[in-house]
Amino acid sequence: MMSAGPHHAVPMTQAQINQQHQLQQQASHLAKLRSRKPTDRSLPDGVEETLIGEGDVAAAYKSLGDLERRLDATMTRKRLDIVDSLSRNAKRHKTLRIWISNTVEDQFWQNNGINVDTFDFSSNLESSYRVKIEGRLLDEEEESGSDEEEGRAGDNEADGEKMETDTPSKPTPKPAPAKLGQRPRLSHFFRALTVDFDRPRSDRQSADTSVEWKKPDRTPGGTGSLPAMADFDEITFKRNGDENANITINLYRHEDPERFELSPELAEVIDMREATRQEAVMALWEYIKVAKLQEDEEKRNFRCDELLRRIIQRDAGYIPHLNDYVTPHLRALPPIKLPYTIRVDEAFHKGPPQPTIYDVRVAVDDPLRASLVPFVQNPQHAAMLKEVASLDEQLATLVQAVAHSKAKHAFLAGMADDPVGFVRAWLSSQARDLEVVMGEAARGGGEEAAGDEWRRGGRDSVWATPNARESVNVLLAKPAGR
Repeated sequence: MMSAGPHHAVPMTQAQINQQHQLQQQASHLAKLRSRKPTDRSLPDGVEETLIGEGDVAAAYKSLGDLERRLDATMTRKRLDIVDSLSRNAKRHKTLRIWISNTVEDQFWQNNGINVDTFDFSSNLESSYRVKIEGRLLDEEEESGSDEEEGRAGDNEADGEKMETDTPSKPTPKPAPAKLGQRPRLSHFFRALTVDFDRPRSDRQSADTSVEWKKPDRTPGGTGSLPAMADFDEITFKRNGDENANITINLYRHEDPERFELSPELAEVIDMREATRQEAVMALWEYIKVAKLQEDEEKRNFRCDELLRRIIQRDAGYIPHLNDYVTPHLRALPPIKLPYTIRVDEAFHKGPPQPTIYDVRVAVDDPLRASLVPFVQNPQHAAMLKEVASLDEQLATLVQAVAHSKAKHAFLAGMADDPVGFVRAWLSSQARDLEVVMGEAARGGGEEAAGDEWRRGGRDSVWATPNARESVNVLLAKPAGR
């Protein structure tokens, strides 16, 4: 039976020790290679003097380097601006024009005779009407002249009880069919539609006249597109009736992110009637900063003035809980109400019936967003960056080779001018560097390498000591030109 206490570790075999030692050596070797990897892509100073017949090459390379740095800075700044714009999800408001019209069938003033030659023996001759609701997003050119058109009721939030039954004085063009992919369709802007009928004549008609449409959920599979039955520019419903009727069409807006109606207490503080949850929280945070209500010692706490006390219902609050404070003051937006009178009389339908027109302000995505999203989420961007990094490494290697060639050129040129003096100065410089690295240099200067110990090679020489080898490795690991 084994004891419950700690057990001694099993000693490693010699093979395991050798394998671990090899892994450590390999890691150290890779670290040395990384430390020696050239990164400087700037040509060394004075390289123009070593070029024969190609003096303008170095100047052109330097000018291209300056241009590359400016271009990289500009592209990085622009990319950050694009990412910031997409993260803010900026919206634009445009005009959605809605046409409401109705046609009638089998009314008493219409000819309801049955033609036996057509083999149409249907017995359903009950009077009916068909209401059609069409919508189209206006272009900027159409919006500029929309204020002069008649039969326009506006957003209808301020005058929601106003009934529009008069026909316009001049014909209004029908909505052009929207081409898929060019502009959002009517169903894109609303999540539900209901129709309220005024004073139904009987309970049977009350149940029969109810109209309701709800947008289904997105199709599964990650496409994010709506089903075909929920992607439309017009919706039509048919009901039985032979009398004029007043109806109210309720449009429930669909926005992403969702917008809410703010309570009077919150609206008074942030001076907004409608806002998204994030906008309300940020506006409340801005109010706290501008009013200087943060605690001096603990910045996460804030004091409540009279206006904030109505929202939070306490004398102090906690900034990380601003979302919890705002949530009770968010209400669903009321529906857009569009009154309409269903006309079934003969006088209205003698000529081409004119529709009732409403202009509704809706929020749409920035038209550039569709072009910017693929730019930011381009899968080829990472591959391009890797390719650029690889080219930079190759360029740094070439520049390092140029620096070495320049150093060799300077060495040989100096030796050719004064061989004895150059070798003496070079040996003195090398000796001084070795003394400094090994910590043996006297303060204030070193001695010239005139002794035999600096000229002697082999295993017993100064150059073969561990300190000298380590010092040389450190010097070789430094970038060229430093």
